Amino acid sequence: MLKELTGGSTEVEVSGSTVRQVLESLESRWPGISSRLLDGEGRLRANLAVAIDGEISTLGVREAVGSDSEIHFVSAIAGGRDD
Repeated sequence: MLKELTGGSTEVEVSGSTVRQVLESLESRWPGISSRLLDGEGRLRANLAVAIDGEISTLGVREAVGSDSEIHFVSAIAGGRDD
């Protein structure tokens, strides 16, 4: 969903110690990424989740990340049947 903004790259490296700082780094390099991932109030869009080192974050953009962390922005999965 973001490859068109990164010139086709599926992996990129940027700096930041929180998801918010990583997003700021991404935005400065590839303008337009933030508007795809954040709502008007600077929070992750409701239909997205962020996974850091394989774990879904509950803190969203406030979540801390390490210098070698792998971050994925994924479509949130919801729904199912309640029998």
